[in-house]
Amino acid sequence: MGIDQDINQAKFRNEHQKAMINLLYTYGWVTERSKEFFAQEDITPQQFNILRILRGSHPQPLSTLQIRERMLDKMSDTSRIVDRLVTKGYVKKGTCKSDRRLVDVIITDKGRKLLERIDEREDEMDRITGNLTKKEAATLSELLDKIREPMA
Repeated sequence: MGIDQDINQAKFRNEHQKAMINLLYTYGWVTERSKEFFAQEDITPQQFNILRILRGSHPQPLSTLQIRERMLDKMSDTSRIVDRLVTKGYVKKGTCKSDRRLVDVIITDKGRKLLERIDEREDEMDRITGNLTKKEAATLSELLDKIREPMA
């Protein structure tokens, strides 16, 4: 099925409008599949993103500001999400030694083990885009990058 059938809209103003609507619709579709995947581990996609970022910096801690800069969803309330991860035992918070106004966050062993369990299920996550060949996935990624290029 195409976007026309999925949203029951036969006419679009032009191909650019159709592409934008398709992109937004597909974003919602992918988001729902991701939520279902991460719910099996009792975390949200945003929590996963923070854990992924912290694993990449380990053993160095990151401030909540540094985490926010690296997040996929810039609108997320990083401090609130970090607090939920602290409650679950996946991260630890402490005062930054170089700037006491900042909070340092580091992933715990429990958080790294959670990511290892998720890594073992990466094939499930890949199935979200499983209808694409490797070449098509690479082309899609290039096209999405192109959308974000500065306009001439």
